[in-house]
Amino acid sequence: MEQENNLSFEEAMVKLEQIVEKLEKGDVPLEKAITYYQEGMQLSKVCSDKLTEVQKKMTQIMNDHGELETFDVQGDE
Repeated sequence: MEQENNLSFEEAMVKLEQIVEKLEKGDVPLEKAITYYQEGMQLSKVCSDKLTEVQKKMTQIMNDHGELETFDVQGDE
């Protein structure tokens, strides 16, 4: 898991997409599919954690006077 934490968001997404493609083909042995699934879940968590971290940083911006202001980051509605 530590190796995945060192990946950038983009790198983790590419690896996750590769895993999804392999699993969608359906010709993966069960044991290997389970391994891919576990790795995919770890990569998904890494991506989620990185997005949460960015969202926390984005909730504060500097105004024209150099003071921090908060704002809401709204998701798809």
